[in-house]
Formats: sequence, structure tokens, C-alpha cells
Amino acid sequence: MASRVNSSFTLIPNQKHRRSNRRSSYFSNTVITDSQLLSTLGNFKALPLEIFHMILRYLSVKDVSMLSMVSKTVSQHIIDYISTSSGSKRLLLQDFHNLELPDGRQDSTILEHYRSLGLLFKRCTLLLPTKERLKYIHKTLAEVSCFKFSGCAAPLQCLGLSCYGMFLQTLTAGWDELECHRVYNFLCELTNLPRKMQAVVCSKPGSARKLELRIRLFCRNALLDHWTHRSDSAFWLTRILKPWPMVNQARLLYIIFGPISPQDGQVVWQKMIEGPTDEPSLKGLADAIKLLYDTGTKEWTVDDVISLVDELSVVPREWLLENNARLLILSGNNICFTFMASKAVNGRAIELARLIVFLALVCEKELYCMDWAVKMMQKVCTVFSTPVERNNFLQSVANAFACVIMEMMQLIMSEDRGEENRRFLNLFYLVHAQANFHKEVLYLTMNTLST
Repeated sequence: MASRVNSSFTLIPNQKHRRSNRRSSYFSNTVITDSQLLSTLGNFKALPLEIFHMILRYLSVKDVSMLSMVSKTVSQHIIDYISTSSGSKRLLLQDFHNLELPDGRQDSTILEHYRSLGLLFKRCTLLLPTKERLKYIHKTLAEVSCFKFSGCAAPLQCLGLSCYGMFLQTLTAGWDELECHRVYNFLCELTNLPRKMQAVVCSKPGSARKLELRIRLFCRNALLDHWTHRSDSAFWLTRILKPWPMVNQARLLYIIFGPISPQDGQVVWQKMIEGPTDEPSLKGLADAIKLLYDTGTKEWTVDDVISLVDELSVVPREWLLENNARLLILSGNNICFTFMASKAVNGRAIELARLIVFLALVCEKELYCMDWAVKMMQKVCTVFSTPVERNNFLQSVANAFACVIMEMMQLIMSEDRGEENRRFLNLFYLVHAQANFHKEVLYLTMNTLST
């Protein structure tokens, strides 16, 4: 039975936020006398509003954002300019599909524009409470269809969500966690994101491919990919994952960071099941796991991350052990050892021994140092509490090499010629892995005896 979503994800502490003493709306009907208005305009007081707007057209977005800090009145005039058709047309660029310039220059140009625009909105709305800021910004950006969850008909060729993410990153940089919680909750209400996530995690993998793709693009481009500090990325990834049970967290992690088809960008669910995969297919997942483990996020314990890795290895069904081993290697020494130590502590020594075999196989295929696999096994041996358990584990490793080799030979003998060649190559690597693994064990033993 599918786990139900935790409905508490929209709840935030019921307390006053730090800007609650400000006026509730920047656009309130407070009466400002002509003399007060003129005194805050400085040298601009002699200019008609139309001329002031014409001057703004000659300024860069960065310069306009600097000008907005002169006074509240100037800032109000700039907000009025943004609301005009000419100001909106100039500032809200929508050339998201014209990617003709070489070397990605068009990409960087429009992304930099929205970074500057985010700073302009950050400064113009500085005196507003967070809720009012978000409402005003949403109202202003609502006309840009490519900023919406399903607003673009060609999302893979569109920079709209990336520009929206750059805008949000600049806008919220430096905000405290409570305010960022409000931003995420606002986006969830705006896009109905939790319900869409529930639809994909509670259905058969691949049955809603277009929705999976939309969720992936929105989470990656709008929420995760533009942060310079890993702690910020971890915060937003935590917001996405934590409301859900562990099994659904693993599904979401695969949707957002798992391998995709180069043709249509959709998630490839059978990639980890049908055969050995490559490093690029696993790198996104490994980086996400390291992000949660290494940044010291208080909402993720070591056990949480290891359980997530364990759950991930059966999405949508149990992975080939070689792919599991490759993910652990890419995730780093700490995660790899902790994952393996967890199996040792829980009495899964035979399963652990087979994992050692495939760690050695990946090292052989990728030309990694085989002594790494041997030292990892040696470190895992320290987890066993008695010499008998340790010796039994080492015997299991030796047996596992023999068993896996026999399994591969049986597959070669039972399959057609095309598949046989691929299996034979894998067997070739495994035999060499076994030889090099035992060579490193002998080196380690002899060095220990000589000292």
C-alpha cells in the first residue's frame, strides 16, 4: 500500500517573523503630501514621471536596482515603472528558446539578466513582509508562461525555469530559514507540487512520464541547481524530500537525479536493472547523497542517509549489484564504509561479501586502485566483534568470487551470441579483478608480516 503524504509539510511555526513591524503593504493608501514626495525625490523632483521612466530605460538592470535604494519614493516610482507595459516588456525578457549563439553565450546572458532582476526585486520589496513580497512578485511574473510548472510546451529546449530559479536564488539569498520555508510553501501552493509528487510516487514508475519530467525540471532548474553554497542546496532538497516516507523519498530522488533518456529527457527506470550502467548515469544520485551526508544538515542523521541509499537500490526493483557498488564508490569513502558496516552489524555478511566482489569489479573496469577495495574490506573487518565472525566473512568473500564467476559462465552458456559477447567481457574483467584483488591482499599481508 502506498504511503500517504505527510500533510504537515505546509505548516510553519506560528510566530511573528522578523519584519512583522513593517507596514503590511508597500502599496498602502498612506497619504503622502506633495512636499514630502518632492523632498525624497531629490534632483528628480523637477522631472515629470514620464521623463523619469524614460531615464530608467537607459539604465542597466543593475543600475536601476542601485537607484531603488535611494529612497522609498524613488523605489515606488521604479515599482510603478515595472508595472507599465514598456517596463514589463523590457525587464521580463522571454527569449527562452532562442539559443542560437555559440558557446552558450545566450544562456549566460539571459541568466545573468534574471540574476540582476532578482536583485532589483529584492531591493524594491525590501520593506515588505515575506508574504506580501511573494504575492507582489508572483503577480508581476505571472504573465511569463515559461515560469509556470507546466507553462512551456517545449520544456527541454526552454531556459524559463532556469531563469526563474536564478531569480529566486538571488531574491532569497541571505534570508533566514523561516522565510525560506515560507517561500517553499508558497511555491507548493502556487504549483500544487505536493499533489503532483504524490501522483508519481504512488503510481507505477514510468506510468506518468511527462509529469515525472515536469517535476524533475522544476525541482532541478527552479529550486536546486543555482545555489553556490552546498548548505543552501541541501536545505531545498530537504524541503522536497522530508515530508515523505523513506520509500517515497527514494522514488523522488531517482526522478530528480536519476538517469534520463538523451532523446526525450524522460526518466529511465530500467537502467539499473537491465545491465551495468556508466558513471554519468549515477553521478547525479551520488552527488545528492553526498550533499545530504556531508553538509551536516540537522534533519538528516547518518542512519537516515544510509537507509535512503538502501531504499534507492531497489527503485523500481532490486538493482544489479555492480550498479549498487558503483553508486557507493561515487558517493565517497565515508558513505561506502558506513553502508557496508551497517550490513556487517545487521548480520548480512554474505550479501556484504558479494558487494566486495562487485566493488573489485568496478575498480578493475574503471582502472581505480584495487588496493582501495582491499583496504575497504580490511576496515569493514574491524566491525565484526569476534575473530570467528571476521574469518567467516573473509571466507564468504573468497566464496563469493567463485560463485559470481560461475553465475557469469552459466549466463554466457545460456544466452545468444550478441549477449554472450557482452557477458564474456564482464567475466574477463571479473577474473582480472579477482587476481588483482588477491594480489593486493598478498601485498598487504606480506607488508604486515615484514613489519
